[in-house]
Amino acid sequence: MTNIYQFEAERLDGKIQPMAEYQGKVLLIVNTASKCGFTPQFAGLEQLYQKYKDQGLVVLGFPCNQFGGQDPAANNEIGAFCQKNYGVSFPMFAKVNVKGPEAHAIFRLLSHEAKGILGSQRIKWNFTKFLVGRDGAVLNRFAPTTKPENLEADIESALGI
Repeated sequence: MTNIYQFEAERLDGKIQPMAEYQGKVLLIVNTASKCGFTPQFAGLEQLYQKYKDQGLVVLGFPCNQFGGQDPAANNEIGAFCQKNYGVSFPMFAKVNVKGPEAHAIFRLLSHEAKGILGSQRIKWNFTKFLVGRDGAVLNRFAPTTKPENLEADIESALGI
């Protein structure tokens, strides 16, 4: 059976990050964009990361330019923007596709395991969030409109606190 730990992804700095290094952690994986109406959610995602990282939560941000061209910048510019404007310290990855035939394998798995409204696998917009348990199982999908602070109960449950 395929799980998240079998994959790797390129970080913003160009280094390859094996997901296996996150084994035993609870992951909140988000497709992000720097010029989206939901971009201010970076602040809430950072707050969640700071609040729960010592208990085992890791937020992983994956910029995507597939929705309205809302993340056109180069990877280094995206990282600088996120850090400067929202204090993002959680891991950010190189820009990926999250839908269609070129979708990154991580997002193909996530969207297959946690379907959206009416059973749809398709990711429909920026800031779709996926919660992954310590065992690598995909626990839930949250809509872009779901604010990070509204995920605390699910995160605490996944962390066992």
